[in-house]
Amino acid sequence: MKHTALAFCVLVSCAKTEPVAEVKVGRFTELPPAKPAPAMKKAELPPAPEKKTAQQDPVVNLTMKAGKPIAIGTSGMGMGGGGLGYGAGLGAGSFGGLPLPSRERAGVRGRVLANAASDPHATGEGYKNYGANGWTEASRDKLSTFSVDVDTGSYTLARAKLMQGVLPERDGVRVEEFLNYFRWSYPAPGPDDGPLAVQMDGAPSPFAAGKHLLRVGVQGKRVDVSERKAAHLVFLVDVSGSMQSPDKLPLAKRALRMLVDNLRDGDTVALVTYASGTQVVLTPTGMEKKAEIHAAIERLTAAGSTAMAGGIQLAYQQAMKTLSSDSESRVLILSDGDANVGARNPAEILDLIAGKVKEGITCTTLGFGMGNYQDKVMEQFANRGNGNHYYVDSLFEARRIFQEQLGGTLEVIAQDVKLQVELNPEQVKAYRLVGYENRDIADADFRNDKVDAGEIGAGHQVTALYELELRPGASERGDAPLATVRVRAKKPKGAMASEKAFTFATGRLSPNFDCALKDLRFAAAVMGAAEIFRQSPHARAWSYALVQELAKSSAGNAERAEFLALLERAKTLVASGAQAAR
Repeated sequence: MKHTALAFCVLVSCAKTEPVAEVKVGRFTELPPAKPAPAMKKAELPPAPEKKTAQQDPVVNLTMKAGKPIAIGTSGMGMGGGGLGYGAGLGAGSFGGLPLPSRERAGVRGRVLANAASDPHATGEGYKNYGANGWTEASRDKLSTFSVDVDTGSYTLARAKLMQGVLPERDGVRVEEFLNYFRWSYPAPGPDDGPLAVQMDGAPSPFAAGKHLLRVGVQGKRVDVSERKAAHLVFLVDVSGSMQSPDKLPLAKRALRMLVDNLRDGDTVALVTYASGTQVVLTPTGMEKKAEIHAAIERLTAAGSTAMAGGIQLAYQQAMKTLSSDSESRVLILSDGDANVGARNPAEILDLIAGKVKEGITCTTLGFGMGNYQDKVMEQFANRGNGNHYYVDSLFEARRIFQEQLGGTLEVIAQDVKLQVELNPEQVKAYRLVGYENRDIADADFRNDKVDAGEIGAGHQVTALYELELRPGASERGDAPLATVRVRAKKPKGAMASEKAFTFATGRLSPNFDCALKDLRFAAAVMGAAEIFRQSPHARAWSYALVQELAKSSAGNAERAEFLALLERAKTLVASGAQAAR
């Protein structure tokens, strides 16, 4: 069955293009124009830095004016330490004050950038290609059914790649995770809406004449931190030798300390590690012993191989000790996803994780580092564990997950959430859901409550986009339904699901793209970038220049300004790669 992407906005108003003012993301420092880096002989290159585990602050820095990057860099060492310099056009830059490895420093040479993407086979990274949804004739099949997804890991991983001077690996780009990274102005659920509200909007597509975009958005109710259930967390930390670099275990430790500082009385934390063997570092411990928890985290060091399967089993044993019907139980896996000892077959671990969901324990994954990162493993663990998948590329991102969005990370408000979009064949000739390829659900299973689907946390949003080809004269039948969205979900730890339907009339489509809501216009830009990054067959004629134009007209906050800066880097990398290939 196909996938269906939803995001509905009902209000339509023309939005003026707004220039992007000076924007700060993370920690910004306005830098003078960079001077060309002096030529260096190979013998003059400084030695590799010593590995350090002292506290570092790998926060991505972007300095911008009028939508153009002045400087892009990082602070700290490894993930920080001085910045990612451009040197001679992206070629002789430096990372952390040191020359980049030749694969990255080369900038425009070889398979890395000539292809506009990094080579996972050369780096040992693992991704899975889920393909791209095709077009479906509405008269043949008018239903599009899929599970919700609130993950964001694909976007932050792409951001980290671009900051290192390579384009994202195409198989690691999931459109829905790009869309879900950004915050949208969806209305909160009303008193009679239950935990979820749906909003829809649409407009002519800026990418193809004669096509339209339909956006479907789901907003979860927000829960005050003081009102959330007690959280019983088990931190499962990979302390194998591959986790030594500053962007892995040192960053993971800082993220965990931040999370602990944002927990409250009644919450508990357990700490389990795995390397060549497994260890319970800390049994479930309450917040009255916060100093003890911090000390246990601080003592973690990396060495050895990776017994992931044993670590996961041990973590769930600890989670069972605090399992109760009136609290949230969750295992958080912090790793680069690499497993080389024990049950190497991820299917065995997936079965274990899925089985524990039925007992009430969910699983969230937090990915770290580059070089051997196993995106396909970490994303699927969270998928089967009814949790969230994040990629942590900086302390800034850790703050976003564990401070700004803590309620959504810890508090489940709806589970097994499915969406089914019915496209009216009298109005719609053909459609395609952009993204959600690995979240497809058979139409017949929409009301089968035994079929697993995703969860939504407090304040979470789900966004999906459809491309539509309307039938001739459809726009003249304004009152006719264009699409009906049905949302089916269970209460947390519930067995029976309830269902609501929302209808969108053709007359609510914006007459042109420029008059569409700003959120829809920016969502189109994000979707367009993701489609180009993953080399979608539907985006062969799309360009970074067009995506940039769409994004500039609908930016206005730090997240969106950062996206503009990343687009500029991507465009430069592609242009440089094309030049080098001549």
